[in-house]
Amino acid sequence: MKTDANTVRKVKLYRTVPDRILLACVWLLMLLIMLVILVPILFILASSFSSPEAVSAGKVLLWPVDFSLAGYEVIFQSPNILKGFLNSIAYTFAATVIGVGLTLLAGYPLSRKDLKIRGPVMFLFTVTMFFNGGMIPTYLVVSRLHLIDSFWAMVLPTAMGVWNVILIKTYIQSSIPLEIYESASIDGCSDWKYFLNMVIPLSKPIIAVMVLLYAVGKWNDFMSGLLYINTTSKYPLQLILRNILVMNDSTGMAMNLTEQMSRQAMKNLMQYSLIIVSSVPVMILYPFIQKYFVKGIMMGSIKG
Repeated sequence: MKTDANTVRKVKLYRTVPDRILLACVWLLMLLIMLVILVPILFILASSFSSPEAVSAGKVLLWPVDFSLAGYEVIFQSPNILKGFLNSIAYTFAATVIGVGLTLLAGYPLSRKDLKIRGPVMFLFTVTMFFNGGMIPTYLVVSRLHLIDSFWAMVLPTAMGVWNVILIKTYIQSSIPLEIYESASIDGCSDWKYFLNMVIPLSKPIIAVMVLLYAVGKWNDFMSGLLYINTTSKYPLQLILRNILVMNDSTGMAMNLTEQMSRQAMKNLMQYSLIIVSSVPVMILYPFIQKYFVKGIMMGSIKG
């Protein structure tokens, strides 16, 4: 019996009253979550394009008041801002490449059941998630390695995350069948060749997740620059933006009350402008990786 196409289009899914109530509650909850996330972002964006007086007076809500680029002008007038951008890009690129590479090289062997020392190595990795030496011992290690005030001080101390290793390990175990390795071994494929030609191409979703995690983490890394970098020309963007804010605050010490209020208003405006400036590169990167992010997290999140 043939069914008319128009008839099929008119068929609607029947929902009972409890189903409709549940669906309405779900939509309401999602709307509230969206507002909780979206409203602060719109407020920061609107404040960054408003005048200092409007921001200090609390007139800004979701739309710029007395449109102004004063905050961005002060930030980009700094001679070090471009250098900070370039430094942060270099640090982020190097840290992401090294971090993803080390994570893959650690996660793949730990996913192999024929690795005899897999249990002890995994235990040692896991212990570091709960116990670590702390800031001072880490600084002493970096200092003894003569990395202070060098490019590698921003990259090597945080090169690999144990949680990311666990994600890679679990993804390979749950997503790449063991039969592929057995077939490749029968054909004479070596471990390195199997890793490069089979594991990495089949792990693109989780690799994309790792790229995003490492890149965002390093781009927002403020403490490493503060601890290990002494030369202004090597500062990452986050540290330069912080110095601009501190300088704007400290230069008002000897001013009269009116000038101090004006300086405080500018400082309030700059806080929002700094957030936007430091967030734009991550916002640009995320849409290109988002489709892999969800798939990689979901497939790598099954622990066992």
